[in-house]
Amino acid sequence: MISDEMSDKIIEAARCIATEEGAEALTVRKILVRLNITNRVFYNRFKNINEVLEIVYKKTVLKIRESIMSDFRADTCEEFFDHVNEVLTNLLILSYEAKKQLNQYVFLNDSISPINFEWWYSEVKKLIEYAKERGFFKPELDSDVLSYSIWCFCRGYNADALGRNIPRDVAIENFKYSFGFLLQGMKA
Repeated sequence: MISDEMSDKIIEAARCIATEEGAEALTVRKILVRLNITNRVFYNRFKNINEVLEIVYKKTVLKIRESIMSDFRADTCEEFFDHVNEVLTNLLILSYEAKKQLNQYVFLNDSISPINFEWWYSEVKKLIEYAKERGFFKPELDSDVLSYSIWCFCRGYNADALGRNIPRDVAIENFKYSFGFLLQGMKA
């Protein structure tokens, strides 16, 4: 497999087509036409369209992960809760936009990827432990169960909002409202 500028162009063309038309509409032929290249150029670099979609998916996930990682330190409980709500709302916005057209493909891969689950689970658990250490959360909270529950809440909310075509702004407001109550229940 060749990794070069043309490979990057193919990946970007696939991302654009999937964003415009949906991942299910993406074909090798559409990429060939868009880039005015031959089958040979494509197949020298990739086995099939699923390999390209996997790369698009991984880049999407990395972009979303990078956007939420920070060296945040909170001095007060309110600062912490505001930060968590902002981070998860921004996650919803980014994933809503990125997944809207890649919806089925991304959610399928999110569901079966133990690496993706473990990453999110551990990041959420770090936030919970941080909050417990500072007395922001109830000390008796089970960090493992809560991490899993927050993972399910965020993924389920996003999947439903996308699946039912809830407008982005409505989804964001509803998410903030609901997640705010969840956070309040965790306060020490």
